[in-house]
Amino acid sequence: MIEIFKDTNYDFIGKKNILIVISLIISLLGIGSFFLKGFNLGVDFSGGTLVTVRFKKPHDDTRLRTALSKQNIDATKVTIQPISQITGATKNDVLIRLPQTVADEKSGGGIDADKRGIIDALNNHYTEIALEGRSNKADVNNSGSETLKNALIAKAPLGGQAGAEEEYARLAAAIIKYRDTERGGLIGDISEIPSAGFDPKSTAVLKDVFYAGDFNIVDASVVGPQVGKELRNRAIYVTFASLIGMLIYIAFRFEFIYGIGAIVATIHDVIVTLAFFSIFQWEISLNVIAALLTLIGYSMNDTIVIFDRIRETLRIKRRDDLDGLSNEAINQTLSRTIITSGLTFLSVCALVFFGGPVLRGFSLTLFIGIIVGTYSSIAIATPIMLWWKHITIDRAKLAEQAKKSTKSNAEAKSAKSDQKEK
Repeated sequence: MIEIFKDTNYDFIGKKNILIVISLIISLLGIGSFFLKGFNLGVDFSGGTLVTVRFKKPHDDTRLRTALSKQNIDATKVTIQPISQITGATKNDVLIRLPQTVADEKSGGGIDADKRGIIDALNNHYTEIALEGRSNKADVNNSGSETLKNALIAKAPLGGQAGAEEEYARLAAAIIKYRDTERGGLIGDISEIPSAGFDPKSTAVLKDVFYAGDFNIVDASVVGPQVGKELRNRAIYVTFASLIGMLIYIAFRFEFIYGIGAIVATIHDVIVTLAFFSIFQWEISLNVIAALLTLIGYSMNDTIVIFDRIRETLRIKRRDDLDGLSNEAINQTLSRTIITSGLTFLSVCALVFFGGPVLRGFSLTLFIGIIVGTYSSIAIATPIMLWWKHITIDRAKLAEQAKKSTKSNAEAKSAKSDQKEK
């Protein structure tokens, strides 16, 4: 195996008290942040609506909020977040996030009332296209091929010509393909739509049938409050179930105290990682939960490698000091830990910088978790195991001493009794 560090002898165990105190301070600060600032729960858990909009021009935040207000949406509760394009392309994407307000399931508005409200606000109050330019026309930037086809059928530029409907369907599909593959979801003007290969009568009426809207709804998702609550509870259950399963496995393969040490270290990793999300108010979504579960398995694997080396060393050097053996095992696995964690960390860095907003929560979780997980395998899991071992060893020694003392006292009393009889 490739070794970065050869014949290392760092005194990790000798510094265990300092390392544990540092971990306790960071963990307590994180827990304090949980209560003081809470978490920025995503729509997956809190319920609400997420709409990603791509505008032709950079959006005007004030004007956009005014448009939402005119549609009876509380703009003070709306989060408008520009989505930076890592590639450098200026696509003017904006994420509009709205907690559950209009779409109260008991109000009869329907679960997607917020989504419809946002889209109506953009169509009615934000667009720069005059109403007469949109009346009785289909928006090529926010319509599907079926809607475009039906608009052409209603106009009937080919009359009753045979195969007219198939021609309309083919033209509608071509417009959608051009919009999504060549124009990034936004057609600037109807005149730019390619007409080659289609009946001139069909393409001649495009401006009469369609208009190119100022924006494109890239994505819209809605989560009800009950669904959000259920997802949040399931995320907690899944996390605890994974910890219990790992505890049982380690207790079976090693000893119960090894499992306790590994679980405490893993809980420490989760607390510290979530502390960053609480302090900086990064959004917690299902992607973040998936990353936390990945982190739990990754951190546990690193801990098991160290524990396995400790167990192997104990078989060879049973009479040696346990602290020294543990420190030796950590140093022996240090190269493996750095290589494995380092390569994974480089991959995660690529996700952080180039993964885009969709993977941002997932990549940040792993970015922090790999650093903390590698640290906790050395600074938390092993010291806790040693702490318990010392307690049990000291108890065994005290019990042995008490047994010897009792035996000595009994022998002394027996000797005195024999002398009296003589």
